[in-house]
Amino acid sequence: MNSKRMEVKGIEVDDETRCAHYHTVRDIIALKFKCCDTYYPCHSCHEEVADHPPVRWGKEERDTKAVLCGSCGTELTIQQYMTCKSSCPQCKAQFNEGCQNHYHLYFEV
Repeated sequence: MNSKRMEVKGIEVDDETRCAHYHTVRDIIALKFKCCDTYYPCHSCHEEVADHPPVRWGKEERDTKAVLCGSCGTELTIQQYMTCKSSCPQCKAQFNEGCQNHYHLYFEV
């Protein structure tokens, strides 16, 4: 698994990027925050660990690699992530479908 090489900051982050806030079997993505170019498992981890407010990725930045699959370590572009139907295009691991409800916290929608 590649994600061990990619640093993911947060609260109680495991080897597949789950955290204290989101830790079901499908909570296996981390998001790179534009403001600090750092991966976090979720917005709550960023809020608790970072010393600054979050900045969302703009619509014109959808080709930016900003999503990390915690299963295989593949970095997805925002567009790939938003259109992958909650499954990693590389390893086919299933992502939490509920993450779509939080897109507005990370990306301009």
